[in-house]
Amino acid sequence: MFWFLLIALVVVVAAVTLAVAGGGSGGVLPEAGQDRMAWPLPAGRQLGRADVESLRLPLALRGYRMTETDDALDRLGAELAERDARIAELEAALAGAQAAAIGGLGLMAREAGTTDAAGAQDAPPAGEAADEGEKKDE
Repeated sequence: MFWFLLIALVVVVAAVTLAVAGGGSGGVLPEAGQDRMAWPLPAGRQLGRADVESLRLPLALRGYRMTETDDALDRLGAELAERDARIAELEAALAGAQAAAIGGLGLMAREAGTTDAAGAQDAPPAGEAADEGEKKDE
């Protein structure tokens, strides 16, 4: 058993040595061609859904080209952050406008039932006047 393992180890070492040394072809690998994005992201306008769907990142030896992939993801992240900020700004403006509208209605209702400095009460709203007239008749 020992001799079998020793012979197997020698065969493996010899095979690895031949593979590392070139194994007979003796040629050098050709230079890899430059792989670039076929359709770069548009610079003059905001990105749309079609731009993201048509985005094809260039491949490299071990995955995607890091610089171009990072640039594309940075651009997408910046535009998404800008849109999120704009959405938050518009939602805050809408909430403020709704609060002002609701506050304005409440203020009008309160003003209708208040008294002035002399102690005289303002005329009640039309619905309340009709209710008081009916109560007096009973």
